[in-house]
Amino acid sequence: MYKRLRDLREDRNLSQRQVAEILRMSQTGYSKYETGENDVPTQVLLKLADFYETSVDYILGRTNTAAPYEDAKKRGR
Repeated sequence: MYKRLRDLREDRNLSQRQVAEILRMSQTGYSKYETGENDVPTQVLLKLADFYETSVDYILGRTNTAAPYEDAKKRGR
């Protein structure tokens, strides 16, 4: 998961500070997520998945498909 966080950020040419600002946290705090020093809270995972337009499962390494899940509202549920 931690490598995926870094890869997603670097693929978009973003710094840790920029992502931390989006999450409204310190760069140091965000860095600890990327290194695995701290666990990523569920709410932060959801924000990151939305920001990177991917799924939480992709970030967690449960799938190699980076595309986000189809929104349930769009499916008419």
